[in-house]
Amino acid sequence: MKKLNVIAKIGLIVFMSIFTLSCDDDDDDMVKTPETIAEIAIATPGLENLVAALSKAGLVDVMNNPGNYTVFAPTNTAFETFLEVNNFDSLDDVPVDVLTQVLLNHVIAKELPAESIITGYENTLATYGSTDSKLSIYINTSNGITLNGVSKVTTTNNVMATNGVIHVVDAVIGIPTVVTFATADPTFSTLVTALTTLTPETPFATILARTNTNSSDGLNPPFTVFAPTNTAFENLEAVPGESVLTQVLLHHVVSGNITSSALTPNGNTTATTLQGENLIITLPGTNGNIANMTDGSGSSDIGIIKVDVQAGNGVIHVINKVAIPAL
Repeated sequence: MKKLNVIAKIGLIVFMSIFTLSCDDDDDDMVKTPETIAEIAIATPGLENLVAALSKAGLVDVMNNPGNYTVFAPTNTAFETFLEVNNFDSLDDVPVDVLTQVLLNHVIAKELPAESIITGYENTLATYGSTDSKLSIYINTSNGITLNGVSKVTTTNNVMATNGVIHVVDAVIGIPTVVTFATADPTFSTLVTALTTLTPETPFATILARTNTNSSDGLNPPFTVFAPTNTAFENLEAVPGESVLTQVLLHHVVSGNITSSALTPNGNTTATTLQGENLIITLPGTNGNIANMTDGSGSSDIGIIKVDVQAGNGVIHVINKVAIPAL
């Protein structure tokens, strides 16, 4: 990690000018107390690798800008693990565009002190591809504060800055896939069981975690997943056997990254599933639903209750009833 430390020292030297207070001639030796998120990160032992990463990605100025940000700051050890797991010898080996999105995936554009953080989804400053769609992050507060099921806030003490708040975390939060959210969000635990334990002949989890083209089966990202909640599965008379369940699960996945903004307003949108039959999405929804959905069997009482959980390889919309094809 020598290169990381060298970069950190360079960044420290370059940006220490931030701390110099320009006052009267008699006060030339005074040093400003760190105030912004970037200044505090630079002055905090254990965050040297984060400072190096911010410097390489050109994001120090962003974290100095006025605003209200929440930053989940990975420790030095967290960055070292990130490099090792992703087969990077040093920070120099990480492409700048990749590093930029990973770092932005740790920032929320509003101030969230620990006592204000609740379980649910927020948007980060990272984006999906070349679009303006912000990546989601799932926060679980059932046992401390956990992010996307992989990174945990190490202390509930808020490090307050003039432009937001910092929470130190024990792992780098990578770019999520639709599988990341399915496994992190307990609302989808039954769906995860259906995709894994109940359908062992089809590697659903591996397929839906893909970020690159796989020519062997033609099931390539991005994916739009209409994800049934646990309650949706509980309302089934019975969970079907593997052959039928496989077709049912494929009936919930559409090729492409179809966000709510792409749906026809005040009308119907037809989407062909990987199973081969269509789903029809109708805006606006009724009975408190954001939208209504009709499945392949003709059932039209499916409600879309949450939209645009954006991952790096697709998007999830949450539904309150399992969609059934015309089997």
